[in-house]
Amino acid sequence: MSKGRLEAFSDGVIAILITIMVLELKVPHGADLAALHDMVPVLAAYVLSFVFLGIYWNNHHHMLHITTRINGKILWANLHLLFWLSLVPVGTAWHGEHPTATAPAALYGVIFLFAGVGWLILQSTIIADQGAGSPLAAAVGSDVKGKLSALLYATGIAAAFVRPWISDVLYVVVALMWLVPDRRIESKLNE
Repeated sequence: MSKGRLEAFSDGVIAILITIMVLELKVPHGADLAALHDMVPVLAAYVLSFVFLGIYWNNHHHMLHITTRINGKILWANLHLLFWLSLVPVGTAWHGEHPTATAPAALYGVIFLFAGVGWLILQSTIIADQGAGSPLAAAVGSDVKGKLSALLYATGIAAAFVRPWISDVLYVVVALMWLVPDRRIESKLNE
């Protein structure tokens, strides 16, 4: 399989996930701006999830751009990542509808923690196939940002059992860390 086909499939899945999320948004019941007040938590969850999916989409593109070949292990690792991302609309809807509840805030973090683990597995699988001297291996290095993200997600999950809003703050911090495309990989694109 070509990496173009893998990237096109992944792009399609992510586009469908974003579409599902936006279709879950309901029209406000009133005709004034005050009617939007009740939608604020739902919109906030949507925006954060949209940003996360955008980050995955962007970085996935960059990672595959410096990947030279695709094998069966990489295909399965990619599907594993997409599985966890496919749960984002459910976690988003539940957390948006119950923004102060423990279980939705924790589940939201669990989904993104395991999506992050899926990313690390995909990344490691590509590096194992392409070698320690590959552009991806050089770009990733010790991957402090990836490990810190996992730690923040895990902390957010635990914080949901104390104060769910703390979880949200930690999830936003992770998104902000990754909002700019991964410069480690972008620098390898220009070599």
